[in-house]
Amino acid sequence: MTLPESQRVVATGIGLITPLGHDMPSTWASILAGRSGIGPLTAFDASSFKTHFAAEVKEFDASAYLDRQTARRMDRFLHFAAVAAAEALRDACVDMQALDARRVGVLVGSGIGGIQTILENQAALLERGPRRVSPFSVPALMLNSASAHISISIGARGPNLAVATACATGSHALGEAAETIRRGHADMMIAGGSEAAIVPIAMAGFENIGALSTFNEDPQRASRPFDKQRDGFVMAEGAGVIILERLDTARARGARIYGELIGYGNTADAYHITAPSEDGVGAADCMRMALESAGLLPEQVDYINAHGTSTPLNDASETLAVKQVFGEHAYRLAMSSTKSMTGHLMGAAGAVEAGFCLLALRDQILPPTINYETPDPTCDLDYVPNQARPARFDVAMSNSFGFGGHNGTVIFRRLA
Repeated sequence: MTLPESQRVVATGIGLITPLGHDMPSTWASILAGRSGIGPLTAFDASSFKTHFAAEVKEFDASAYLDRQTARRMDRFLHFAAVAAAEALRDACVDMQALDARRVGVLVGSGIGGIQTILENQAALLERGPRRVSPFSVPALMLNSASAHISISIGARGPNLAVATACATGSHALGEAAETIRRGHADMMIAGGSEAAIVPIAMAGFENIGALSTFNEDPQRASRPFDKQRDGFVMAEGAGVIILERLDTARARGARIYGELIGYGNTADAYHITAPSEDGVGAADCMRMALESAGLLPEQVDYINAHGTSTPLNDASETLAVKQVFGEHAYRLAMSSTKSMTGHLMGAAGAVEAGFCLLALRDQILPPTINYETPDPTCDLDYVPNQARPARFDVAMSNSFGFGGHNGTVIFRRLA
């Protein structure tokens, strides 16, 4: 059954800030060129750690985008969210004066939130006492502050929420925002995720559970999803924000449309707090749910932007899940991991990678998986190795799987 245009949800704006660039065009150009944003860690001295590199957003000055005083009161993850949202709104040519502010909502989440603010103020408390803790610390560390700041900055008075489902956050934010529109509670949603957790305690925690790559001799080759020599993910930071709106209102205001969000899946592994289920059943259920909500057969999917973290277990279980869902078609579709270039943006990953799916549909090109050198018998699909590939295609799926067993899948279709 075809939904009425008032219940069809399309993407009209994309904002990205990543280790590959401070905006969407520069990030996308780097993706298509197969460039890596990973390098030696500069945020702190990592000499005592096993891993000495990360995918940082370099040379970023929040005061270049935001009022200096306001920026000082915000955590880095809030800086990224605000900048990405502003770009997405410009890209979508949104004029709030022409819209009903009560029908514009925000749903931007984070996996970890304001951890830098927590650490800075904890140090101030221990070293100089409670009076030295900033009165702005609580608003800066709250996960919901990204949605709040964006709402306040543009006067959006519609549904305002945040989600926190670890590395599935960005996909869940988009899926739930689309459902908010379909329920008739909003005409437009500003949705996505932001993360800035490259700090010693987070890095030590991930390192001590064996999740991080230790390929220090050549950091740009460290993230190697689906390659037999993969040894862990690379921590990254940044944000992705996408403007979603009703198809009819988007057409009425003459908006440029990247694609339609037609499917959404949200399931749990119910297995382990950090490890994915080795049989891939939770991820498979999530993809099936997204296909069902989209009204698609498996063979109608052309491309998957994989979760593809470059950890031994994740990449194998995701490959197995794709085979369970798509059968023989799994060997005909293309699947790549852009984390090979961006690193793992955790709570922002799903939104950033959804943006890549929309841009891929627009430009009719498949992003590559770089650093794919040694095939793994357990990972034997078409991972678009090392170079972007022109292709005619209409449907793109994006997977995100997070600690806690959270699974999120969104599906986009190109409009004719």
